[in-house]
Amino acid sequence: MNDPYETTATQLERLLGRALNSFDLPDATIERLDSALAHASSLHSSHHSAALHRTTYQHAYLLSDGSSLVLWELVHNTARDGAEQHELYTEESEVRLAASRLPAGFPGFAGSSGTNPDAAPADEFDADLELLTSLLAAPPAPLPRMYVPDDSADHARRVLRRAENADGPGEETARLLRAAFAHHITQVFGRQCQVEGKGAGFTLYEHAFLLLDGTETSLWEVEHTATPDGRHMCEVYAAEHIAREAMELRAQVR
Repeated sequence: MNDPYETTATQLERLLGRALNSFDLPDATIERLDSALAHASSLHSSHHSAALHRTTYQHAYLLSDGSSLVLWELVHNTARDGAEQHELYTEESEVRLAASRLPAGFPGFAGSSGTNPDAAPADEFDADLELLTSLLAAPPAPLPRMYVPDDSADHARRVLRRAENADGPGEETARLLRAAFAHHITQVFGRQCQVEGKGAGFTLYEHAFLLLDGTETSLWEVEHTATPDGRHMCEVYAAEHIAREAMELRAQVR
């Protein structure tokens, strides 16, 4: 995968330029990459099934201070138009989680959640009612939280920064989370469904933070593809019930 005629600076520019989530990388990581002297890229894993492909790459960089840094790249074609998409992560666990969130197939292919053109309106209505019931159902009892002290204030900043909804947590919440020193992420809901005749996915995550004064607070992140063009969208809310109401609205249940 390495091009012997490509400089490290050019490779980094190309890598960051094509990644959909490059803005989500920590500022400290970008600053360290400015001093990269050499690089090596290798295939880490690959999965192909019918028209679906998912590949991860490991990009290692030697920095001017003698240390090294690794970026993990996820490449897949799960967009509705089948176009290839690139995502970057700083940890292997993050790229594994991102890969696990990808849909199992495409509308119109076996094993996918695509639309059946012969489905009766009553069937669609029943499916929508089932989705509504799932969205409003009480979540299962959560497992005990195991807080991890790992740049938690920066993690909170990145969660808030990638939110696309205007009614999310405000500056007061952002200021409070600057005192976060540990966090725990839990997936509390996940569902593939039909929205206006198109396959869409909904996932709800709780980002729980432990603050310096010993108190706890959470951000509720909704990830979904119930968008006109099927693209991935992220919304963040201060309370679980608000996040679930937002999912209900996005599902457009008739």
